[in-house]
Amino acid sequence: MKRMAKFLVDDMAVFVVLAGALGAWHPELLAWVGGYVSWMLGIVMFGMGMTLSVDDFRAVLRQPRYVAIGVAAQFLIMPLVAFGLVQAFGLPPELAIGVILVGTCPGGTASNVISYLARGDVALSVSMTMTTTLLAPIVTPALTYFYADARIEVSAGAMMISIAEMVLAPVLLGLAAHHLLGRRIARIEPVLPVISVVCIVLLVGGVVALSASKLFAVGPMMAVIVVLHNVIGLALGYGLAKLCGLDSRRARTVSIEVGMQNSGLAAALAVLYFNPAAAIPGAIFSVWHNISGSLVANYFARRDEKLSQKEVTFNE
Repeated sequence: MKRMAKFLVDDMAVFVVLAGALGAWHPELLAWVGGYVSWMLGIVMFGMGMTLSVDDFRAVLRQPRYVAIGVAAQFLIMPLVAFGLVQAFGLPPELAIGVILVGTCPGGTASNVISYLARGDVALSVSMTMTTTLLAPIVTPALTYFYADARIEVSAGAMMISIAEMVLAPVLLGLAAHHLLGRRIARIEPVLPVISVVCIVLLVGGVVALSASKLFAVGPMMAVIVVLHNVIGLALGYGLAKLCGLDSRRARTVSIEVGMQNSGLAAALAVLYFNPAAAIPGAIFSVWHNISGSLVANYFARRDEKLSQKEVTFNE
């Protein structure tokens, strides 16, 4: 099971691309996912909650300044960049809200894995993901209303309830299960990544299937916007962290956390509150940020290896 889990997690981007292609070319096969979007996202967040412990909350208290910098960067940079891209490309309302939703959502759980591979501060990454996720029921609807309501009707109150149901409640239930069941959880831990990957893959395939008719018309443009959104977020996240005095390990962690969004939540909210076309940015982001995250992790890991080799040579 561990080998299977590693295979699925390591190659998740490939499976996401395949699911997206299937949803685009044969939407009838995955359109049924639309009725289960909130449930699947809830399962993913429950799995995230089961990986957390009380010690993770203590980690937040041990390094509140770093977490605060990361959370502020998350909710300042990505929504603002999303709004700027919407204005620059003159997007129609149904696509504009999708881009803004990606920007206002919390950090994605994949960022924790990427931070580990990039030799970043994993405890800080987990703390940031956990904090932004817990704040999401309030902050995401508020930011979405602020950036989009002038052009699009946003029901912030209803969205707040939905995020609490799909994100906050499952995470807290998962945390409670981990705390109460303790070691017994270890038996099913290898299964959790498999379930999460399957749900994410189906979510992407499903939202693509629901918007397949429009995807071919706007797909290339949205791909450009998504790449710009992600790359600018990664760059500004790193730059802001360095300006605040964080070292390289923590700065790269903030960068990854800011650039990698919970795009599954963005797609789910788009389907629930707007229209299937609004889920296209979230679906494309789900594919791209796993690819860019892997590239960033590889860059930092190789850079650290070169620096360590230079230090060894210098000492000799």
